[in-house]
Amino acid sequence: MIFGHLPDHLILFPTRSPINAGAAVRRTIPFENDELEIWTAQSQSARQQGRADVFILRFYGNADRADRWPAMEAEMWKDRAVEIWGMNYPGFGGSTGPARLARIGPAAVAAFDALRHEAADAPIVAYGASIGATAALHVATSRPAGIAGLILHNPPPLREVILRQFGWWNLWLLAGPVALQIPRDLDSIANARASRAPVIFLLAEKDEIVAPRFHRLVVQAYAGEKCVIELRSAHHNDPIEGTALADLNDALGWVLTQSFQRAP
Repeated sequence: MIFGHLPDHLILFPTRSPINAGAAVRRTIPFENDELEIWTAQSQSARQQGRADVFILRFYGNADRADRWPAMEAEMWKDRAVEIWGMNYPGFGGSTGPARLARIGPAAVAAFDALRHEAADAPIVAYGASIGATAALHVATSRPAGIAGLILHNPPPLREVILRQFGWWNLWLLAGPVALQIPRDLDSIANARASRAPVIFLLAEKDEIVAPRFHRLVVQAYAGEKCVIELRSAHHNDPIEGTALADLNDALGWVLTQSFQRAP
């Protein structure tokens, strides 16, 4: 009882205040007895041809919101006809219900299923940053036939971070019970071992929130084909830009090629 929902309060930082979503379009999908808020945006190429060739299902950090990014991120992909679907976790923004770690995995799968219906046969890439990487990995293991690939930006193995980075100062009396309450479906190490989709890892060299040695645990565990892009001198929340953005665009082409080769 003492530790009930403690990980939720320590890890999640939900907000509901209005955010200017720019040109992004809001939609909602049912989830359990609540609804999930999704923000969508298309790249210029997708708008010009009237459809997207690639869909990116986007999961953000534990103190971030989907309202803020899709309109800007859609233009990251240069000449690709891309549509971004950014999901707000339950309790964040216009997604209703309580903010709970246990709801992130099922909500991510619900968002994927809705997008799969919308995208028809077009490839879907799950893109997760920070805690969003745990959601993306869960989708990859829950819907292995439907995911074309993954992009994982500073992926945290939550249990290992809690135990190894924060356990020492409380002699693991707090960290131990908190780590045990992390939902199994957000276990990045186990999900990495189970996933076979091609993946792009974006790793900040100077991540001050999730130490780079923890990123490496997920990279080393990942079973599928992988491409690692080192973000030199970057911190946890630094944007992807410059040479790294060009590398990411090239790597997305590699993911799609790998996905086509895997297709039956």
